[in-house]
Amino acid sequence: METADYLDRLLQKYSGTFDIYQPYVIHGKEYPAYGYFFSHTEKYVLVREANMWSADSYEHVLFIRIGEVDQALIDKAYALIKDYMEPVLVRKGEALPAQGHMYSYLTISLIAERPLSKQMQKAVKRFRFEKGYRFSTRGFSQAHIICATMEDERVYTNYVGRKTAKLYQDNFK
Repeated sequence: METADYLDRLLQKYSGTFDIYQPYVIHGKEYPAYGYFFSHTEKYVLVREANMWSADSYEHVLFIRIGEVDQALIDKAYALIKDYMEPVLVRKGEALPAQGHMYSYLTISLIAERPLSKQMQKAVKRFRFEKGYRFSTRGFSQAHIICATMEDERVYTNYVGRKTAKLYQDNFK
């Protein structure tokens, strides 16, 4: 399967719950797509004014098509999360996320032509970024990385991204 076909099928699945923007530009570099998800939940007694608690959940997914995954790409993904996704998409340039923020998942979705080397499998598996705000009373941000390879039709994720692997694996069928 070609990366373009795989991405189209994947975006079709994501579009049911995510807002999809194609293409998406970050600092002058164009990416094939970006997905945004928002959920607001609250608990109140009898009327909305008697709100006991509320929580906002977010997920940001940046899709990248690539020939081969190397360490430079993994480093670039980490920099994208640290320097753009977390400060701009989560905190909106402020010191803290908005009131009611519970969590933000920052996902880098790599769609590669060739299989991952053993070294890159380890790099994907060990990929980690997590940031709490005010000792997590204002929520946290967590990075997920998912890599689907076309030649061997395999999916690799870091530990926190493992729940999404089935969606990506099913996309090969």
